[in-house]
Amino acid sequence: MKRSYIPVALLLAVLMLNIIATQYMVHQYFYQNYTNTIIAAVVNVILFPVAFLIYKKGVMVND
Repeated sequence: MKRSYIPVALLLAVLMLNIIATQYMVHQYFYQNYTNTIIAAVVNVILFPVAFLIYKKGVMVND
């Protein structure tokens, strides 16, 4: 079976966006921009299930 690296690349991209959103959330919280903090938190909550779905559908299929 030929291995596909596209799901792995998508998973890495989503997890990198998750790290960026977390860093942005911490930065905005430090400077007391609570609206931006909540927006970044919502982005984090949305990105985590997306990464989980990519993992379940794409990466696990190749095993």
